[in-house]
Amino acid sequence: MATKLYVGGLPYSTQEDALKELFAQAGNVTSAVIIMDKMSGRSKGFGFVEMETEEEAQKAVSMLNGQEFEGRKLTVNEARPMEARPPRTGGNGGYGGGNRGGRREY
Repeated sequence: MATKLYVGGLPYSTQEDALKELFAQAGNVTSAVIIMDKMSGRSKGFGFVEMETEEEAQKAVSMLNGQEFEGRKLTVNEARPMEARPPRTGGNGGYGGGNRGGRREY
């Protein structure tokens, strides 16, 4: 069964192919994904790599965690499920903004 790893500290210029190639040193890589910011389309500096076996995943963690990659120190560990977060609201707490602009009558 494939094991998913979290990879933090990625340079913003890193491409998924380079990430896959880096982790291939530890074994068979099933997938490699870099998380992108929805608004800017730029990398968020972290991603996930799926290794084919648990043994290969452990080898990747021991080989690459704390290592420098393209000038940045990597954080590599087993990915945990995303924690539920409370819904986000706008800056004004979700309430209406009142009268904004328009023509003033004197």
